[in-house]
Amino acid sequence: MIQQRDVIVVGGGMAGAAVIAALRQIHFRGSIRLVCAEPELPYDRPALSKDYFTGERPAERLLLRSGTFWQEQNVEIQTGCEAVRVDARRQYVELADGSILGYGALVWAAGSKPRDLPWARSLPLQVLPFRSRADVDRINARLPDAKRVAIVGAGFIGLETAPGLLKKGKSVILLEAGNRLLESRAAPVVSNWIERMHRAKGVEFKLGVQVTEPIMAEGRLSGIRLMDGSAVDCDLVIVAIGTQPVCDPLGAAGAETSNGIDVDEHCRSSLPNVYAIGDCAAQISPYAGGKRVRIESVQHATDQAKAVALTLAGTPTTYDAVPWFWSNQFDMKLQTVGLSSGYDTAVTRGDPQTGKFSVAYLRDGRILAFDCINNTKDFMQSKALVKAAAMVPIAAIADASEPLASLVASG
Repeated sequence: MIQQRDVIVVGGGMAGAAVIAALRQIHFRGSIRLVCAEPELPYDRPALSKDYFTGERPAERLLLRSGTFWQEQNVEIQTGCEAVRVDARRQYVELADGSILGYGALVWAAGSKPRDLPWARSLPLQVLPFRSRADVDRINARLPDAKRVAIVGAGFIGLETAPGLLKKGKSVILLEAGNRLLESRAAPVVSNWIERMHRAKGVEFKLGVQVTEPIMAEGRLSGIRLMDGSAVDCDLVIVAIGTQPVCDPLGAAGAETSNGIDVDEHCRSSLPNVYAIGDCAAQISPYAGGKRVRIESVQHATDQAKAVALTLAGTPTTYDAVPWFWSNQFDMKLQTVGLSSGYDTAVTRGDPQTGKFSVAYLRDGRILAFDCINNTKDFMQSKALVKAAAMVPIAAIADASEPLASLVASG
């Protein structure tokens, strides 16, 4: 028997929660059901690697909205159940429990899942992913028996997790395939500053290395082998080597996919009445030189959600917001505006030795993005320059005594 709803939202992360909240805020009265693969109500995932991991934020404070909010907004929530099949012609979603949900519109906000090491599943108690609340709970449960933790992958998750591990009294080493930190996302001056900061706090690094296999002693993990034959001692491994979009059911239903579900400027997929938002959506972006990209950020998820909500309510709305991100590591706050991929010039603004500086990324003389370290003022003022793809003299950008806001008109 098919249960019919006006809107079905698949995915209990930031994007799924935001599109429902936005629909109700603009007084959409149709029936809504939210389907969550995880057993929890929608929660704040970015906090997992920060204050939730360290125990400073309890589980109940992770929730994006209280249980009563969903009830008051007349939203049905089905947790702990995965959407496994979509029939685009007959417009229904089949769930893992066998139930079938018909939809007027389907919003796919299923997010992404962590990439894994080939041998990780053979050691489920000692080699752990870091993506969900359940993952973090499993890691915390294993930490009392661990002394030295290896993090495979020195992206933002790895870099944000290391401080929490040190706070818990663990020895930490990060293993990174790239020759420097954030190699594909940041200029060398940013990479090197972050590495020095972490090393000064006690984090070890091995860069330009590939992990090949675990090393066992008396049935327990004692280390991991690298491709060059060397070994790294550890008794717990956290895997943070990136993510892949959750899009197989839509792909099997005929949706166009690349690195995610391909969507247009209104976040519509190639299937009728099916939208995709958040980490799983791949969209052509003016901030990526017109390339189709998949962006993983809170801002991206919530802004796409608002655009889709307006479209579903009868006001087709284009999503073209400037992307921005942040990362907290120790007492450092990195804030990024725009997408730096493809830059040909990086301009440092301020003195990195002071711990407060910014880097502007340009291509063909136009500003693409900014990385701002402990520099919220530059972060706020750089958005207009990125949105306008402004052409500003390099000397003017590099002059930290000149507010970026003053450069907007000249660009």
